[in-house]
Amino acid sequence: MDFIEEIYKFTKKLPFEELYGLSNQLKRASLSVALNIAEGSANESDKEFNRFLSISLGSVYEVMCGIEIAVRLNYYTLKESEGLFKCADELAAMIANFKKRLKADSR
Repeated sequence: MDFIEEIYKFTKKLPFEELYGLSNQLKRASLSVALNIAEGSANESDKEFNRFLSISLGSVYEVMCGIEIAVRLNYYTLKESEGLFKCADELAAMIANFKKRLKADSR
């Protein structure tokens, strides 16, 4: 949830012309991370939950790519986006580790 809040703050500073482009995509991808974890946790099987975790992980990487695009388009400096990259990287590691543990526990 903190990740979503940070992405929303990040996108508020993007130029207006990115409102329906990069800004919207970053928000949607960040929401997808939490929403897919929530949806997956309601499933009966670990295999299905793992699939939703994979989707969430992909969404984290999508956000990381979007942040990189914002930097390359000079909307942000690398230093300004560093904390968000770190947060995304940590979130990706947590999801990946959870997927591994879930897979190991289901064996």
